[in-house]
Amino acid sequence: MLGGAAEPTAPRRGRHRPEAPPAVRRAALVVAVESAGLAVLAFVLLYLTITSTPDSVSRAVAEVVYVGFFAALLAAAAVGLWRVSGWARGPVIVLQVLLGLFGYTSAFEADRPLIGVPILVLVAVELYQLATPEARLAFSGR
Repeated sequence: MLGGAAEPTAPRRGRHRPEAPPAVRRAALVVAVESAGLAVLAFVLLYLTITSTPDSVSRAVAEVVYVGFFAALLAAAAVGLWRVSGWARGPVIVLQVLLGLFGYTSAFEADRPLIGVPILVLVAVELYQLATPEARLAFSGR
């Protein structure tokens, strides 16, 4: 009654995962680069919050948490894209739109093209890779 199973459990059947097309693999790599960049930014913001005197500590900590959350979400989505998981494409596209808005604001309205233009290039490459016919076909029916 409280002991182990009477018979060994049957081995689990592995899931059949289709091979990701090259465009999806490249998209996953771009998302991984963006995730790494956001993780570095989160650590820089944390360092600045700890070593300086921000006007509002709670806002500074919230900013670190938001950036770290988006970095973790992008890292999970990169793994999902690599595995051709159907759930991964939506969050990636939404975050690309948000990053695109941030890149545009940084490049043109804040006069920081060294920050904004690389972000816009990464966003354009990512959205292009996900819009290719082979990438759309890989995610169709999921």
